[in-house]
Amino acid sequence: MNTSVATPLSPTDCRLSDHLHTLGIELPPVPTPVANFVTWRVFGNFLYLSGQGPLEANGHLHTGKVGDEVSVEDAYQHARLTGLNLLAVARQATGDLGAIKSVVKLLGWVNAQDSFQQHPQVINGCSDLFVEVFGEQIGRGARSAIGAGSLPQNQTVEIEAILELEESVADGLRV
Repeated sequence: MNTSVATPLSPTDCRLSDHLHTLGIELPPVPTPVANFVTWRVFGNFLYLSGQGPLEANGHLHTGKVGDEVSVEDAYQHARLTGLNLLAVARQATGDLGAIKSVVKLLGWVNAQDSFQQHPQVINGCSDLFVEVFGEQIGRGARSAIGAGSLPQNQTVEIEAILELEESVADGLRV
């Protein structure tokens, strides 16, 4: 009789699309830029992702001042949703999230009321998602969490990312 317990697969043990499915994560459609910019650009082996916000697949954008109209807990979920939008853009750019070698840097802004001080706890929504998806080694990068007096369309958060790509993938994406 075999009494061994199967351990869950890590992101490095299986294709990331399978890992996302196992986690119950479905990536939303890639958001359309709201101004004159591209959603991603490759330079060297790095994928630069333009800032994304908490846009639901149905088009609903989460808005309001965190610490006033929006709770820290809700804003955390908005940052997680923003992370899903960033992953959707990264998948569009690379064709496979397995091409990501490392999360280098996240830069997150929180649309916060003046005395708000929990910016890091809000942006953890995105950081925690990236660690969940990629694991500690790949998913935990450098990060800044900054308060803003306002953000585009009054959205609650905006986050951009710099990701390191596998060299063979980066070579095929350069423009």
